[in-house]
Amino acid sequence: MIFFVLEIIIGVLLIGTIILQNQGSGLSNAFGGSGEFYRSKRSIEKLLLWATAGLAFLFAALSVVLLLHH
Repeated sequence: MIFFVLEIIIGVLLIGTIILQNQGSGLSNAFGGSGEFYRSKRSIEKLLLWATAGLAFLFAALSVVLLLHH
């Protein structure tokens, strides 16, 4: 039962990070690449990329565990 709940939570978080990445991609060109905001924007995008990759791995691993558990 706990695996089902974890998979739902990870799935929702994964969807959220993907949506945030899509929203952020349109804004990065609007600021022209100069100034401190651009550097902090890039670090946020990098963090979202790593979070998305980590959540996708956890989601896949948990799916395999649930598949083998039944």
